[in-house]
Amino acid sequence: MSASPLPVRVLQHGRYETIAMLRNGEQLVLAIVLPLLALSAIAFTPFFDVLGVPRLEAGTPGVIALCVLSTAFTGQGIATGFDRRYGVLRFLSTTPLGRSGLILGKVLAVGAVLAIQITVIGTMAVLLGWQPPLSGILPALAMLVPGIAAFTALGLLIAGTLRPEATLAVTNLAWVLLAAVGGTVIPRSSMPEVIQPVVALLPSAALGDGLRTALTSGTFDALSFALLCGWAAVVGLAAVRWFKWS
Repeated sequence: MSASPLPVRVLQHGRYETIAMLRNGEQLVLAIVLPLLALSAIAFTPFFDVLGVPRLEAGTPGVIALCVLSTAFTGQGIATGFDRRYGVLRFLSTTPLGRSGLILGKVLAVGAVLAIQITVIGTMAVLLGWQPPLSGILPALAMLVPGIAAFTALGLLIAGTLRPEATLAVTNLAWVLLAAVGGTVIPRSSMPEVIQPVVALLPSAALGDGLRTALTSGTFDALSFALLCGWAAVVGLAAVRWFKWS
């Protein structure tokens, strides 16, 4: 009996991963509650007033980018690390799925869960007074595609090469650093000039800048999109090359 074509295997694995993520109540609550708390802090505190634009206009795209980091990078990295420890990945290695199928399936699952997150965050932001330009919706969605791919692949690269405990520590530390000084929530233009050239090269800054450009001015940030595509390609190839099933 021959194996199903790769697209079918990827879709089936993506469905499995999506259901597994949605059944994880703790992860789902954190994926929804923490971004809502961040959005509320932006809406009701003067922290973002220093940027010279309305709070929600400046902060909501950053919260969406933070959702990508949390779900695609930290969430997938930690879950995959422990799946590797408990033999789940060893079982998958005996199927025709392959490394590329595993990565693509997880990217699809992350995209499905993020669709729920973004719907909830966007609805709450609109209720609080956010008015994004309609012309920016498609550019923002376009920016999310390589962003999801890049951060999912990065999480899998770490999970597939380090021990689960190290994966837990590295992904959590990286999440904190990227959220604080990686250009995700706080624009790199508001950071000290000495670190701006370094931050500009990070995928977190490219995602944050691209979403802010799309959802504030309604335009497409081609440079940020190209940088995210570059990260997705390089990290994706590295994950396929060095990912270990056990």
